[in-house]
Amino acid sequence: MSCQSNMDDTTPEIELPGFRFHPTEEELLDFYLRNMIYGKKLRYDIIGFLNIYHHDPWDLPGLSKIGEREWYFFVPRDRKHGNGGRPNRTTENGFWKATGSDRKIVSLSDPKRIIGLKKTLVFYKGRAPRGSKTDWVMNEYRLPDGCSLPKDIVLCKIYRKATSLKVLEQRAALEEELKAMNTSPSSPLSSLETTSFCSPKEDSMPSLSVVPQMVFKKEIEEEEAMVEEKKDGIAKENKVSSESLQLPLGKEKLPELQLPKMLSDWTQDQFWAQLNSPWFQNLTPYANILNF
Repeated sequence: MSCQSNMDDTTPEIELPGFRFHPTEEELLDFYLRNMIYGKKLRYDIIGFLNIYHHDPWDLPGLSKIGEREWYFFVPRDRKHGNGGRPNRTTENGFWKATGSDRKIVSLSDPKRIIGLKKTLVFYKGRAPRGSKTDWVMNEYRLPDGCSLPKDIVLCKIYRKATSLKVLEQRAALEEELKAMNTSPSSPLSSLETTSFCSPKEDSMPSLSVVPQMVFKKEIEEEEAMVEEKKDGIAKENKVSSESLQLPLGKEKLPELQLPKMLSDWTQDQFWAQLNSPWFQNLTPYANILNF
């Protein structure tokens, strides 16, 4: 009797030892979510009702009624623009982003019957469209579209994606580097950016964009001078050669070339007399013509 008198309504709820909650997707949709939407009260209040978008995902495990690695919630769909808009999935420190298209869930006993849809989302820190991806994942289950439902509620399963030890070590090293950069004094580079190592003479020199132009211009002038010198040398050589071939000045003409006069009577020569023949005699008129 004494033990029964101590058990009253003020006794806090305790978890059942050894109890595990691992429902299938068909059980989540066709039993838990459907009964919640149509107002059928369950004997055991296992899944709590919570607007998870008012909290960051790392706070949700402490707000669930049960769960060790997976946490379940009934969530009202808070739409941006009334009933026809997209649900608002923005939290204080980030946002949930959908990955891929929705997957249809069918009944195991009747594969032709679609009992609901499943959407997978990943949590990002920051604000859309930018943000850093985290390992927090959510599966959102809802009843098939097109049905007139008394309540616009979905069932969400929150869990953390399994991360390898190597990735965790890389994240820890990156966080340590960021902390060191934030706590360290101003870096040497910042002082170098504000310090000028140029002397007044160097400051007065033309900029780097002008120097190549000046050098290029000087090279062109040197090449032009060399071309002019070559032209002058060629002109002088032509002048000397022309003077060496120049005809003598004055009105005197060069003596005319004269052909040697042949003997008018070449037949009387002893040498030619020996060779006298009618053929040579026929050449006499031609010889006279040449000896004009």
